[in-house]
Amino acid sequence: MNSKNVSKTSWEFEHGDPARRLVDKVRSQTGSVAFDLAVVLGSGWKDAVGLGETLGIFNYEDWSCFPGRQIEGHDGQLIAARLSSWNILFFSGRFHCYQGLDAFQAAFPVRLAGALGCPRILLTCATGAINRGFKPGDFMLVEDHVNLLGDNPLRGLAGNTFIDLADLYDKSLYDRLSRCQIDGLILHRGILVAMAGPSYETPAEISFLKTIGADVVSMSTVPEAIMARFLGMQVSAVAFVANYAAGITADKLSHKDVLACSSQHASLFPILVERIVSTWQASRDRKQD
Repeated sequence: MNSKNVSKTSWEFEHGDPARRLVDKVRSQTGSVAFDLAVVLGSGWKDAVGLGETLGIFNYEDWSCFPGRQIEGHDGQLIAARLSSWNILFFSGRFHCYQGLDAFQAAFPVRLAGALGCPRILLTCATGAINRGFKPGDFMLVEDHVNLLGDNPLRGLAGNTFIDLADLYDKSLYDRLSRCQIDGLILHRGILVAMAGPSYETPAEISFLKTIGADVVSMSTVPEAIMARFLGMQVSAVAFVANYAAGITADKLSHKDVLACSSQHASLFPILVERIVSTWQASRDRKQD
């Protein structure tokens, strides 16, 4: 497993870093100097990589800069694609603190996206419902988060790391998305809490998380969102509700059930991602007029 290998003076990849060679490879193979959007795909979201025209596929295992092994439900591929007028990076496979990584390492895809010129990022994840108004199969636009990972991707970095996380997530985008109608899709808005994992939470912990205002619980997303704000990106995040959190029902929790629920609703994932992309594109076009 890789160490940080940074000088603590910059988030950027130093000369000789394998990540710098990957950046050059992506640019040479795709012909893209800069990309318009990065999409990090969480558990079960991999069907979204079929969107658009594929420009290049880069397997994580072929590049030592990727910080950890992939878990079930994550393919471990970086796919460059062109969708409508945008060049997009799909990270089909993310990294988690529960793999023994720190938050800086878990946010590696965001640093790579930044090096490839992405001004915006879409984060996706699978979550457990704390809000009893949510049910498995629903989706939630992340309006805010609570970081209980015990780590921050900017910890130890030099520079202006005292960044403002108010309005971290692009609520103007959400206002437009909330009005969209997609058959079979229920789209909530709410607050995500990140826990370290890998074990699921106890019912007592879920009761506590409910009292602090959390609607869903995840083991990811927050390190990437913070790093993206540090790099000046526009950030949006959408959570899939794959199960009820501990104690909400008497059901036992398992990762296989999360993947099974994701598979059952897999056809909605690319539709929603495409709708988010088209809404973001329309917003940018209006600002340019």
